[in-house]
Amino acid sequence: MAANAIDQTRRMLSLVTYLRERPGAHVSDVARAFGITEDELISDLDVLPMCGTSFRGGDLLDIDTDGDRIWWHNADDVAEPLRLAADEATALLVAARAVATLPGLRESDRQALLRATAKLEAAAGEAAGASSRLSVTFESEGGVFAEVDRAISERRRLWLRYYSPARDELTEREVDPIRLFAVGHTYMEAWCRLSEARRTFRLDRVAEIRLLDAPAAPPEVELRDLSEGLVQPSAEDPEVVIEVGPGGRWVAEYYPHDSADELPDGGLRITLRTPAPASLRRLALRLGGDGRIVSPRSLADSARLAADKALAAYDAASYDSDVHESATSGGTASGGTVHDVTVHDGTE
Repeated sequence: MAANAIDQTRRMLSLVTYLRERPGAHVSDVARAFGITEDELISDLDVLPMCGTSFRGGDLLDIDTDGDRIWWHNADDVAEPLRLAADEATALLVAARAVATLPGLRESDRQALLRATAKLEAAAGEAAGASSRLSVTFESEGGVFAEVDRAISERRRLWLRYYSPARDELTEREVDPIRLFAVGHTYMEAWCRLSEARRTFRLDRVAEIRLLDAPAAPPEVELRDLSEGLVQPSAEDPEVVIEVGPGGRWVAEYYPHDSADELPDGGLRITLRTPAPASLRRLALRLGGDGRIVSPRSLADSARLAADKALAAYDAASYDSDVHESATSGGTASGGTVHDVTVHDGTE
């Protein structure tokens, strides 16, 4: 069973201290000390160079391995006292207070976080006062994450009400969670008892979740390689062509594609493949005037129809709102527009 996200984070924080005190440590010795496999350790080492005191190159952890020993080349530089600007201190304090409210966080971790926050407040001075006027509240995804993380840790089954955009419906199912991972969004990989197959669930599409007493017992499965992204289209998948303006160029960054050709207006003509072309209707609606589906024609027509229905629903809602406002203010409505009405109170 894969380690849950909080356990992995705790291990990686300890790993930084461990490696700083043991330059050139052997991979086998470190893995044995942390009770993990060498492959798991190498996976952690692949993540650590993305961490540091800032996102500037010289402030990131310069850690690598030749497969036998582990070397940390800038340990002394990173160990220098950290100096935070006012905006950095404010952001860190707001984030720390928000994380401390997460459900499912171990009490020992919560207390450690609160102690660290108190020290940061003392060092931040006036910036701490500014941060106290800001707050962040985690919505349902944070609670869902905590429940999934707890289920993985305790090896328990979960009950879900889950929204499937491809079918546009909510389904109820029981799942045995396998792991949490993030690729743009946060996902849970689990064995679904409804379909009796491995499925991936996006946490922000979980409408309701409940931890069950039944033990989780997913079959032994090989974890998917996500290095190339969550969606990895095949050559047999249907081809879709999308044209986007300058404001829609981000599509090429987030969607795997076969080609992205420049257009005269600064936009792109993007060719991609997907096993579920209908799922791109939502992308077309999100793009609005910044893009359109060119082919296949049937998908372009259905996206245009969905946009027309959305606009019609918006116009109807706007008209109803105008009529209500007119009725309550004494005005008259015509063509969805409220006309001004002069009310005399006896004063000229």
